[in-house]
Amino acid sequence: MRIISGIYKGKRLTAPKKLPVRPTTDMAKEGLFNILNNRFDFDTIEVLDLFAGTGNISFEFASRGVKTITAVDSYSGCVQYISKVSKELNFPIQTIKSDVYKYLERTQNKVDFIFADPPYDFEPSQFEKLANLVFDKDILDSEGLLVVEHSTQTDLSLHPKFVESRKYGGNVFSFFEP
Repeated sequence: MRIISGIYKGKRLTAPKKLPVRPTTDMAKEGLFNILNNRFDFDTIEVLDLFAGTGNISFEFASRGVKTITAVDSYSGCVQYISKVSKELNFPIQTIKSDVYKYLERTQNKVDFIFADPPYDFEPSQFEKLANLVFDKDILDSEGLLVVEHSTQTDLSLHPKFVESRKYGGNVFSFFEP
């Protein structure tokens, strides 16, 4: 995994092999950030990275100047890895070990951007629950954006807050707005 842009552009990071993750590919990540570059001023937004895994997306945001990033994952090995790299690179990433749904139920934070990369074998109802919690709990700013990464076999276009999707190889990013 590598950081594509920002102060650590080109830096390669190697996550432990034992983590139960599937990092977003560089091609998909580059496509996503090309879209986000045109929408957000990175040094003024707050980011929530759900199912953070290796921290790939959080690290990219931090390298690009985002000052407030919260990375949530239920696996302690992932949280420990993100914390370790964040300290080494002096990234402003707060890590939280928690079930994502429980975190969304109790958080009082409001953010500008939420990225969620749940397991690809999620049931449609689990994806729906995720989006519904974000919007029902009013976690996203009125001008904010929720992006959910999923496989090409999953279709999230029926959700009332769905705006569009973009496909990069076997990865799809579905975009949702308040």
